[in-house]
Amino acid sequence: MSHNTRRSPDPAERIPLLTERRNLKMARSAHAYVRGSTRRFYEWLAESSGDLPAGPPVWICGDCHLGNLGPLADAHGQVEVQIRDLDQTVIGNPAHDLIRLGLSLASAARGSDLPGATTAHMIEEMTKGYEHALADEGAGSSEPMPDVVQAVVHQALGRKWRHLARERIKDVKPTIPLGEQFWSPSEQERTEIVRLFEGEHASSFMATLHPGHGGRLTVHDVAYWVKGCSSLGLLRFAVLLGIGKGDDERYCLMDIKEAVAAAAPHAPDIAMPDDHARRVVEGARNLAPFLGERMLATHLLDRPVVMREVLPQDLKLEIDQLSRAEAVQAARYLAAVVGRAHARQMDPATSAAWRRELGRSGGGLDAPPWLWSSVVQLVAAHEAAYLEHCRAHTLGQAA
Repeated sequence: MSHNTRRSPDPAERIPLLTERRNLKMARSAHAYVRGSTRRFYEWLAESSGDLPAGPPVWICGDCHLGNLGPLADAHGQVEVQIRDLDQTVIGNPAHDLIRLGLSLASAARGSDLPGATTAHMIEEMTKGYEHALADEGAGSSEPMPDVVQAVVHQALGRKWRHLARERIKDVKPTIPLGEQFWSPSEQERTEIVRLFEGEHASSFMATLHPGHGGRLTVHDVAYWVKGCSSLGLLRFAVLLGIGKGDDERYCLMDIKEAVAAAAPHAPDIAMPDDHARRVVEGARNLAPFLGERMLATHLLDRPVVMREVLPQDLKLEIDQLSRAEAVQAARYLAAVVGRAHARQMDPATSAAWRRELGRSGGGLDAPPWLWSSVVQLVAAHEAAYLEHCRAHTLGQAA
């Protein structure tokens, strides 16, 4: 176990510290605020004047912003850009993913000081990329990968365990250093996590990911993982796990994350798992199979949690600045990624009907009016809310 003596907050002290951290993180930029306000997004969407089409009920991401897309590796090391965060996944209206992605792209364009005409072109190209993916029925993308995405994918392809270890745990030795990113777990949390990996459920799961290593699991270290806006007050742990024994032992980093009710509305009269962890895993297997195949729904401390192995190739798209050309290319390509995830769940007739709905453009814009109007209304609402958020949480601090 880690011998770092730096004091971490007690579990009872976590929420105030995490709340402050989340608020400051969301105040960094309008785009950061968009990423961290999923529940408000759906409240604003429900209050908006746009009439949305009732798209075919399929598994959707539910929180489809730029940061939740990126390269993922499958169990054999193949890398593909897919949806990488499925906390909000439900069987719902695919129009919600399109609007959320459009809002995120529009916010990124504003942060890059691009003109409004570029945002209009982005929404048009989004529609085209998504429609083409539907027409291909979820097959491999024929869309050219933009340079800003290609750079991240090339980085992912060259990463090994040592890169993940140095980035996440700062060393290749079996300890997790405590500090800003990792805090000490309570003794109860540590004990229950060790017990979880001693159980048959976790052992069988790890044996499928790492066959041929004798099935022996050793928990070398555990830490509370200070990560993301969505994990506030929830169970979130990093576990440094050894698989096998002796000279054959290999290390892997496991992420354990509590699953809670989704903010995204689900389709009525459609059966979904009642257990939130099982819902997340089922959504991942449909939308992002590279990720879903290495996720397990289980329970920790009587709460539903999702366990997944973190691979070195798993990276998020961090796009701080975009040129006009990059913005338009990225919009088309990333919408195609989402379109493929949706299309894999549709039969040809359903896909054709949904494409016809998307093809109803108007007002001189080659995109559905409901998509454009929703993005415009939500950009305005988020911009006002972002300024209020900054006033409330950063007044008096250095700019």
